[in-house]
Amino acid sequence: MRKPRGTVTHTARSVYPPAMRVGVVGMGWVGASVASSLLHGGVRELWLADAKPGLAEGEAMDLAHAASLLRRVKVEARAIADMRGADAVVVAAGHGGGPDETRLSLLSRNAEIVRSIASDLRGFTGLLVMVTNPVDVLTRVMVDASGLPPERVLGTGTLLDTARLRERLGRRLELDPRSIHAQVIGEHGDSEVALFSSAQVGGMPLRRWPGWDAAEEPAIAEEVRRAAYEIIARKGATNHAIGVVTARLLGWALRDERRVLTVSRVHGGLGGVATSLPAVVGRGGATEVLTPDMDASERAAFERSNAVLQAAWRAL
Repeated sequence: MRKPRGTVTHTARSVYPPAMRVGVVGMGWVGASVASSLLHGGVRELWLADAKPGLAEGEAMDLAHAASLLRRVKVEARAIADMRGADAVVVAAGHGGGPDETRLSLLSRNAEIVRSIASDLRGFTGLLVMVTNPVDVLTRVMVDASGLPPERVLGTGTLLDTARLRERLGRRLELDPRSIHAQVIGEHGDSEVALFSSAQVGGMPLRRWPGWDAAEEPAIAEEVRRAAYEIIARKGATNHAIGVVTARLLGWALRDERRVLTVSRVHGGLGGVATSLPAVVGRGGATEVLTPDMDASERAAFERSNAVLQAAWRAL
């Protein structure tokens, strides 16, 4: 297979370390958006793979042409097995959900795809980021099938849900979402838990913010929970925000910034369930998991979420 040539351009500051190599498996809506966001972030080598003949090569050619306006980068179509030499691999391959399809309903179809990718990546020593849904259970499938340490297999988890919650609160309070500290934990799905009890704005508890009414919280949580369904009903998929989320996650991790992020990983202390909790993320993955403050209702909801994920795993 002829490989498209990369383009050498100016050297604007990259959010990635020099000579960073990132592979993306799956060139559907999400994978293509992840690749585009990585390109804008300044990754130096971008390797693409897809089961559909020619698709990864076509995306590589298209992205390489855009690179002439960005940074020095080499974009290539590669076999999945070749990605063992990458610094990080993103898995976005699999079937997407329909307007009324839950993420967990995709599990049986996508688990076999993930197991096949894990087999091709045997011996991989970098950071692996799962995006394919249901991302939490498939993160556990990848750990089980690949033999990689749990801390080096990260699901994007509720990182996007957390961004959605902050954006929604920012609109409600008429503030920049970056000034709001609030988190969503648990499943990236219908059982996710928005932590309003510990949410803060500029160091002030959200529930003490002038004009805030806690009665609004269930509706806001539901809006965040249903965001993907609403987008899929209108355009068929969610892709842009998760592309940015994944690229930023990789940039922060590969630069070893040790940011606290709500990513999904396997937790031995929770019976092996893979779910999202705040974790310190750096070059070695999600190495330190934190337990956030929760009120009684939030803790009960988190335990129910874990039970949902355990049941899905056992169903496999």
